[in-house]
Amino acid sequence: MQNNIISGLFVGQNLVTLKEVDSTNTFLKNILSNSKPVPEGTVIMAESQYAGRGQHQNTWHAQPGKNLTFSLLLKPHFISPTQQFDLTRAVSLGVYDALHPLLGGGLKIKWPNDIYFGSRKLGGMLIENMIQGGQIKNAIIGIGLNINQDNYPESAGSAISVKQILQRDYDLKDILSEICSHLEGWYLKLKAGKTDIVRSTYLSRLYRLNEASEYRSNGETFTGTIKNVVENGLLVVERNGTEEQYNLKEIEFLNK
Repeated sequence: MQNNIISGLFVGQNLVTLKEVDSTNTFLKNILSNSKPVPEGTVIMAESQYAGRGQHQNTWHAQPGKNLTFSLLLKPHFISPTQQFDLTRAVSLGVYDALHPLLGGGLKIKWPNDIYFGSRKLGGMLIENMIQGGQIKNAIIGIGLNINQDNYPESAGSAISVKQILQRDYDLKDILSEICSHLEGWYLKLKAGKTDIVRSTYLSRLYRLNEASEYRSNGETFTGTIKNVVENGLLVVERNGTEEQYNLKEIEFLNK
């Protein structure tokens, strides 16, 4: 089923809604592998995903019809593979800006690309870049957001939903429309070369920025302070007066 409820230029103009799918990222990859042209901005939205994935192969806990689970196709040929974290920044900012009018100051981006309210996880994304001939040919961006679900298994950890925060249900397509619109805006800023704005805004909205907090690295727990995210996406944490850089697998955030 296809319909157009999105007001932007191209993100979400081709919207495919599925009742159930293993993973919207996998579904979109399969369409691309069939060599049929797929327009940039295509969104695949599923009411239910039975094999949704997050970072580190984490499984996404989502009740059917209650949350936003969708994937988006972008073709960011203008981004060098060495600068691909800028796409992560732009996507994170698009989701943040769509939710901020509802949730206000409690909303943060947890490095690299989770969406947090307070110290609890509202959602996250999995970006899969396909690199060919030294450029990013396609980027498949899977996004999962907790919207109307009102309970989670203990295994879901710190999960929270918009409904649990605001005590009411929200129309999923309305929120999807807002995300598509804001995400497109940040993506076009990147395309126009406004990389500095994307990077500085992303940093300013970061969870735990300039706050002393607990972390674990190489089996050692320490108190550190997030100071920056460098060009290629590494997290800069000050510990014992020294700034150190970490990639995703090298540092774990511990709850306060």
